[in-house]
Amino acid sequence: MKNESTHLDDITLIGITARTSNEREMSPETAKIGGMVAAYFGGQLSEKMLNRKTPGVTYAVYTDYESDEHGEYTYFIGEAVESSEGQDTEAFDIITIPAGAYQKFTTAAGKMPNVVIEAWQKIWAMGPADFGAKRSYLADFELYDGRALDPENTEADIFIGIESN
Repeated sequence: MKNESTHLDDITLIGITARTSNEREMSPETAKIGGMVAAYFGGQLSEKMLNRKTPGVTYAVYTDYESDEHGEYTYFIGEAVESSEGQDTEAFDIITIPAGAYQKFTTAAGKMPNVVIEAWQKIWAMGPADFGAKRSYLADFELYDGRALDPENTEADIFIGIESN
């Protein structure tokens, strides 16, 4: 898995959210993420969004952390938009990935969801020295673009928010 340090500006996103935890996601009875992803793509929700910045590029965001990867967090799936103006706020949530320092990991190509699960398992085993700083737990996210069109051969970027030095 390749990685590099990067700095990002604020990114405004439109999509859907749910509150969950990694513990809940381990059980089919309590998991929410799989159902949200199916609803998002099955319902073609991105087609109902206005001001799409890069149509077809999907963000899966982990934010509003209760503590760290062991606590609750808000899961979001959606797209970046130029503006939240005129969006259907009954159907969609608006969030902002905060500007800041991130460690960007690029997965090797592989089968979904295994390739992303394996990447997260490696990330969870890392410490501050591996990231170059402590994790900020403000927002972490997966970015899916044209490299993710083939579910048998997906490549994705995972951005981990880190504290600025």
